[in-house]
Amino acid sequence: MATYLPTLKQLQYLVALKDHGHFGRAADACFVTQSTLSAGLRELESLIGITLVERTRRVVRFTPLGLRIAEKAQRVLREAEELGDLARAAGKPLSGDLRMGVIPTIAPFLLPRILPKLRAAWPDLKLYLREETTGAACDSLHRGHLDCVLLALPYHCGDIESVDLFLDRLFVAFPEGEMEGPAAGILADDIDESRLLLLEDGHCLKDHALAACNRPELRAEAAMLGTSLHTLVQMVDNGLGVTLLPKMAIDAGILENTHVVARPLTADHPARRIALAWRRGSPREKEFKLLADALRDAE
Repeated sequence: MATYLPTLKQLQYLVALKDHGHFGRAADACFVTQSTLSAGLRELESLIGITLVERTRRVVRFTPLGLRIAEKAQRVLREAEELGDLARAAGKPLSGDLRMGVIPTIAPFLLPRILPKLRAAWPDLKLYLREETTGAACDSLHRGHLDCVLLALPYHCGDIESVDLFLDRLFVAFPEGEMEGPAAGILADDIDESRLLLLEDGHCLKDHALAACNRPELRAEAAMLGTSLHTLVQMVDNGLGVTLLPKMAIDAGILENTHVVARPLTADHPARRIALAWRRGSPREKEFKLLADALRDAE
């Protein structure tokens, strides 16, 4: 058995360097000086007798074994953090720090409505929010950078548990006077594929919208130009096309001061499922289910 073992701090330095690829940025992420981080990594290499990182003036290059050890270190850090989660979960629920990822097509529309209610219900909860696209949020979740994610399903997020909160209906948004149709809804077949504007790749709402329409040709023909829902609304307001919006964005007033009209999409599956997800086997599962209940009630 080895007399000396790597410290968690040394492993934290190694993982930060792997994530950021730069000594200065890794040091900033760990809230230490660059010299402290560099010295810690050299101590780690000396301790295990292996070179983990090749250092040059411009490039930080991990050795093959260094990459494997960094991946293992990431799992060790996550397990160590979950030791604290076990104790916290056994004590007062929904207290202390909780890091939640939220996707961009949810964050600006839902959070202003639910956060005040969460603060009132759980005053000891310190909720740290991080807005990321779904793929990035799922990656952060599995890396241990996030505890849970507020996202829209269906989406393959890896080995997770999730609880559905509510359905978010999709609406067709178009310039005033462009499309005729009853207030009850617009058929997917009535959407002109040459006029359809969608979010760029990386936003799961694009896939949800296309799946709801169930028209394969839309994927090839749609002008996927928007970087955000607000951008899409401005493009529609300027007569550049039509788009699909979630109900929560409309309820939040995204169409105010525009000449854009929205009607429900009539389709077999015209909604996305808003859900809270966390890593399978997390010791805070009961807390997350409690949080899901609070989010559902706050909505």
